[in-house]
Amino acid sequence: MSAVLPPTTAVPHQRRHRGASLLVWLLAASALLVLLGASVGSTGFESVLHMGQDALARQIVWDIRLPRTLGAWLAGALLGLAGAVSQGLFRNPLADPYLLGSASGAALGGAVAMALLGVSPAAAGWLARLGLTSAAFAGAAGAVLLTLMLARGVQHTLRLLLAGVVVGVVLGAARDLIQVAHPNILEAMQVFTMGSSAFVGWQACILMAAAWLVCALAAWALSRLLDALMLGEATAASLGLPLAPMRAGLIAALALATGTAVAHTGLIAFVGLAAPHLVRSIARVTHPWQVWLSSLMGGVLLLAADVLARWLIAPQELPVGVLTAALGGSYLLWLMHRRTFGGGAGL
Repeated sequence: MSAVLPPTTAVPHQRRHRGASLLVWLLAASALLVLLGASVGSTGFESVLHMGQDALARQIVWDIRLPRTLGAWLAGALLGLAGAVSQGLFRNPLADPYLLGSASGAALGGAVAMALLGVSPAAAGWLARLGLTSAAFAGAAGAVLLTLMLARGVQHTLRLLLAGVVVGVVLGAARDLIQVAHPNILEAMQVFTMGSSAFVGWQACILMAAAWLVCALAAWALSRLLDALMLGEATAASLGLPLAPMRAGLIAALALATGTAVAHTGLIAFVGLAAPHLVRSIARVTHPWQVWLSSLMGGVLLLAADVLARWLIAPQELPVGVLTAALGGSYLLWLMHRRTFGGGAGL
């Protein structure tokens, strides 16, 4: 008798093993990057080494570096989670968290707050930061609601995609008009649109952590729909799943995750798009695993990019959104090249 397990048993077991191994590696990488992020800055490692005796060094690490580091990880985790939900929901490997117009809505909300309230991403007061964050999140939520209204619900995926594109373009034009009418906010909007974790504090970390937990649990609970949709809309309906409520719940998690990340760190490209791709290239797992692994991968990617942005030209730093766009674009070009000339699965 052969001791080889049947394929139906061996393949899922192998996938779970790869998923568990990747989970451990991502958690270890996250812990290492958090330690590294708390040590990288304009004063180098000296602040960490002397934080026990020097009150100023302790304040630099505890009040500036550590919340920024955790904030970058949480923003990346939110974008990675939103990317996994978006690609599974729309069955499109090129879908990203900004697909429903949430990024344009958040940028418009930020522009309105800067123009009318006079706040900026560099504001030190927590009331100003809360006002900017609230306006950006309200803009993202409003954009998603407008997209749903134009698409007449969540039943038709193609109509939802087209509505998201239209809403994104229109809200982007509205933001540009506000910038033209209020040129004094151009510099602040540049910081917002380039993406930065430099102004994330402990309050922002708490808000992002709460949103991440809610969205991750919701996406995990509704991930059966994403697995079913891989077999087609008709097959998913034949399984007896309540498609419309489950799809609405996933879109709500997608909007909350994206809006929260953009509201605190601005527009950061490619993290939500690349994280699910990297997970699929390492471990082919079902969506209950995919949503968690993509979220952790997004956190690792953005935190690594943030540390790199602080270290490359220290004591100055690069906008992390520019760095993720450059690295993410290079990654997608490599995928396209592999698919076109290498005969691989590519995208």
